[in-house]
Amino acid sequence: MDQTDKRIIEELSRNSRITMKELGERVHLTGPAAAARVERLEDNGVIEGYSIKVNQAKLGCYTYAFINIYIESTHHQPYLSFIQTKEGYVINNYKISGESCYLLECRFPSNEALNQFLLDLNKYANYKLSIVIDKLH
Repeated sequence: MDQTDKRIIEELSRNSRITMKELGERVHLTGPAAAARVERLEDNGVIEGYSIKVNQAKLGCYTYAFINIYIESTHHQPYLSFIQTKEGYVINNYKISGESCYLLECRFPSNEALNQFLLDLNKYANYKLSIVIDKLH
């Protein structure tokens, strides 16, 4: 992977819908040469996929929270099964090292929905809740 590949990744990270012609112009390649490089990066597993950025508040999810999960036993399957049923709220469930076992990244349409989620969650694990106030750029 050379500097051109790194610049291609930077450009695609900013805008994955860019045309290959425009990408090529930005990294000083022809469109077909840029497309070939992108294909090679995909084939080598450097680029795993493309995604979109969604404004969750405009979809009605106003409460953004991170929840540290603490499970005392070594049997985590009941918690994991519960989380699978809550995919509408859970953005990511990270298994982490440190004090807690997991870190949940969640969105909720209301504080009432968050409260019910926490009441249900407490049947499987203890938690520490952090509400996001603002994202700093």
